[in-house]
Amino acid sequence: MSDLLIDISRPLSRALDGRLNTGVDRVCLAYIRHYQDEARAAVFFLNCLWIFPHSVSKPLFNLILLPQPNLAFRLLLLVLCWGATTWFPQNLRNATLLNLGHSNLERQAYLRSIQRRGLRLVCFVHDLIPLTHPEYCRQEQQTIHAKRINNALTLSSALIANSSATLSELETYSASNLLPLPPAVPALIAADPLPTPSRDRPMREPYFVLVGTIEPRKNYAFLLQLWREIALQRGPAHTPHLILIGQRGWECENIVDLLERCPSLRGLVREINSCSDQEMATVLHHAQALLFPSFSEGFGLPIAEALAAGVPVLASDLPVFREFAGNIPEYLSPLDGAQWEAAILDYASPSSPRRA
Repeated sequence: MSDLLIDISRPLSRALDGRLNTGVDRVCLAYIRHYQDEARAAVFFLNCLWIFPHSVSKPLFNLILLPQPNLAFRLLLLVLCWGATTWFPQNLRNATLLNLGHSNLERQAYLRSIQRRGLRLVCFVHDLIPLTHPEYCRQEQQTIHAKRINNALTLSSALIANSSATLSELETYSASNLLPLPPAVPALIAADPLPTPSRDRPMREPYFVLVGTIEPRKNYAFLLQLWREIALQRGPAHTPHLILIGQRGWECENIVDLLERCPSLRGLVREINSCSDQEMATVLHHAQALLFPSFSEGFGLPIAEALAAGVPVLASDLPVFREFAGNIPEYLSPLDGAQWEAAILDYASPSSPRRA
């Protein structure tokens, strides 16, 4: 096998910014964890792809996998101490560079650095959502993601897709845009085992959980409107609670308005923007079900986590969910409020045969 390089630009940047990991980031971390003993780290910085020797790469991987206080200082110290070995040209022609997070694929300087060094690029494709569902993304993302996917198709030696569903979309896109499709394989994502949950419930009342970035594509506004209607019809004492775990994303003002200003949801809906693995395990374990009403997903890692923890799932009927979860979740239309209301009220009952 040729030398293996892992582009850590995305996870390193997010670690320095103190941002929580998304599903994309967790895939990056899983590959780093698996290959950390044999791979070298690569970082795109100042329009140049810096490739570090093994003596620097392993500490760099550790800093990303186990973020510590003063991360920026530790990183600077590491690079200064060992930087001399990095500045000299290295003969890494035909080494394989793994790009695991779509990062910098739209930048010509990044692509020129790869070609100049003679590297074999292998890209992990997480989704084509900005191209297939641009209405759910920031306006500029469609153009940026098109550049990323086009460059991945034309310049990669091979591709990895997170599912057969994503690979199928990639095949359709490449054919319709007359672009080549390099050798590609789907590699489903496994859920990391969560810590042992606490026996103490987060609340006495029955509750449901939503996990993911708060954004329009996740269809949270639909569920919050539904929750408001249930509360108005049944009263707060007879309405299950709802816990949202995730950071606030882009253009989610209507969702935030419901969370912060709707009197009917006050005391029934709790938002957790930062959540440890231990807290996640406990919240999931005691939930009536995980709710996943998304309009579109590249994968859906929270579903895998919930099922691995033995927690029921109510989800939109998307091909990618059926691919990795089979018939275990209960699938509902993301637009059918009556379906969701009936399922939620049924699952909220401690003696629900449907939930069992």
